[in-house]
Amino acid sequence: MGDAFMKPIALITGGEGDLAKSICAELKQAGFDVVTPGRAELDVTDKASVKAFFAELKQIDLLVNNAGVCHDAFLTKMSDENFDHVVDVNLKGAFLVSQAALKLMSKQRGGHIVNIGSFSALSGPAGQANYAAAKAGLIGLTQSIAKEYGARNVRANCVLPGFLETKMTGHLLEDEAWRENLMQTHALGRLNTAEDAARFIVFLHSMANVSGQVFQLDSRARRWA
Repeated sequence: MGDAFMKPIALITGGEGDLAKSICAELKQAGFDVVTPGRAELDVTDKASVKAFFAELKQIDLLVNNAGVCHDAFLTKMSDENFDHVVDVNLKGAFLVSQAALKLMSKQRGGHIVNIGSFSALSGPAGQANYAAAKAGLIGLTQSIAKEYGARNVRANCVLPGFLETKMTGHLLEDEAWRENLMQTHALGRLNTAEDAARFIVFLHSMANVSGQVFQLDSRARRWA
């Protein structure tokens, strides 16, 4: 993949978030050159922005579709705008960026796409119809990419990091009753961390024979069938 003397190149969308920063640090330690654009540099919902960004890339070995947003509300109170925005960022954004990345990866005959999913895709929580639908779609997108591009040595996997304590979720965890209820849904009674999720992603990238899989990284048990 790429010149033998070049470092592997990783792109992380939503590069200003806490999880993106942790993934970036782990990848750099593993020897990657990492690109972590924020929305001003790469608007994943805008095809023209994606095209312009990828025009500057000559190589990509790992894409982490991490850009995400939440606008929670019960279904009858959810606006069209908030439904569309969540789907556009979390699902269509991953589609647009993956589409651009796959053109490079196909030429290289190798690459890996990691989509950052959510347990909400599996549980469909109340008040998150837009987010749950988008993240469920992301699992389907992951598996389709894996099947379509496996012959070109391109892999795709979906990682569900768990409920992480980040800037995006901090306001929720300030509510002690809500936090206690959340902890009770975890068999271990604690949350995963962005650092552990990042370490798993780097390890997953090293697993050359794994593709089309969904990995849940916390201790919330669920029915498998």
